[in-house]
Amino acid sequence: MTRTVVHMMRHGEVYNPDGILYGRLPGFRLSSDGVAQANKVADVLADHDITHVFASPLQRAQQTATPIAAAHGLTIETDDRLIEADNVFEGLRVSVGDGALRRPRHWAKLRDPFTPSWGEPYIHIAHRMLAAATKAREAAQGHEAVCVSHQLPVYTLRRFLEGQRLWHDPRARQCSLASLTSLLFDGDALVDIVYSEPAGSSDPLTTGA
Repeated sequence: MTRTVVHMMRHGEVYNPDGILYGRLPGFRLSSDGVAQANKVADVLADHDITHVFASPLQRAQQTATPIAAAHGLTIETDDRLIEADNVFEGLRVSVGDGALRRPRHWAKLRDPFTPSWGEPYIHIAHRMLAAATKAREAAQGHEAVCVSHQLPVYTLRRFLEGQRLWHDPRARQCSLASLTSLLFDGDALVDIVYSEPAGSSDPLTTGA
């Protein structure tokens, strides 16, 4: 059978001095640390057989994908299905103790953590991410592909593929900045999922980064 690897990558750290949940808002670029993380992953993957680099349309994902694509002489292929999850708290501060979640007018949006009620349903995220990963596998058959996305979509896909419930505690996600959740295929069959942190284990100090 043909061995193919699809690396689902979380973008690097974002410059977010106000600590807001930026979601799909435009204009949020990588911080200097985020650029360094993207370059580190590009260096680690430089000797891999990567034939395709896909990325979410959001700026931070495109920036993260740029050095990886450049190292292999590739053009970034934008896939809208890799975009961040939709969230009704987008543009607000949601940090514990000082954010929008303290205001009673927002509490109704928190009524159902299983769907969830405050944003795009987990099952929708899982299905679109699976479609993106399938496209990448088919395009890079016998080689490797990188798909740069966002923490929640990447982790939701992993839980879906592992047969876990999709609702979860966000604090327990194994999906650090610039990490790789690598899907290993034998032909069309998924045979393993390998998590790695080429840029080191790190998460932002501010919400939404």
